[in-house]
Formats: sequence, structure tokens, C-alpha cells
Amino acid sequence: AGSFQEAGVIQQAYNLNFPLHVVPASCAQCPAWSAFSVSSPAIVLETVKQAGAGPEAVVVRLYEAHGSTVTAWLQSPLPIKEAMLCDLLERPLEWGHLPLEKQGLKLSFTPFRVLSVLLVWSH
Repeated sequence: AGSFQEAGVIQQAYNLNFPLHVVPASCAQCPAWSAFSVSSPAIVLETVKQAGAGPEAVVVRLYEAHGSTVTAWLQSPLPIKEAMLCDLLERPLEWGHLPLEKQGLKLSFTPFRVLSVLLVWSH
């Protein structure tokens, strides 16, 4: 019922096409943990991959899926030292430095915009 945004069509499509696989854990009391979270249901975190720059960096690719203009927070418990927007070839954009804030990284999206973020870990 309602619009595709209200009905959660994007999330249901991902659930159908990329089902969760359960693996036995070595500890029955292992706490839940997530490397990344996004504050808006309109934003899909599509890819997390090691950056070509080396093992201390990853690229996170996100896109706006609802056709809206939205500001969202990308959050992670990982020790991020530096964050910057980059192009699809993982080259940092001149104006793309992102300040690390308590709430995470603030990202602004226009309808259907794709953003690639290069994250560098602290040692």
C-alpha cells in the first residue's frame, strides 16, 4: 500500500535478491555489530570494497533511491582517520574532504545521486 518508498520496495528487493546467509558463530553470546549504518531509508549503501590505495583504505558507494533530496549520516565504529568524496576511479575530488563529526559523515544527496566515499583507517 502507498508509494514504493512507504512500502519499502527497495529494501524488499535487496532482501529477495541478496538473502542473508546464516553461519554458526563460535560464541553464542556474540553482540550484534555493524561496520556501517546510514541514517536515512532513502539511502542505499551498495558497496564496501578495499580501495586501490592499499589495505588502510576502503571505498563505500551509496546512492539515493527514493528520488528525493536528503541529508544522511554515514556512521561507523571503525577508526576512520580521513574521509573524502572520490570519483568512480577512486581519485579524491578536489572539494571532497568530509569532516569527521560525532554523528559520523554528513552526506548530501539529490535524487538518485551516487556518492563514492574513500575512508582511510587510523593505525
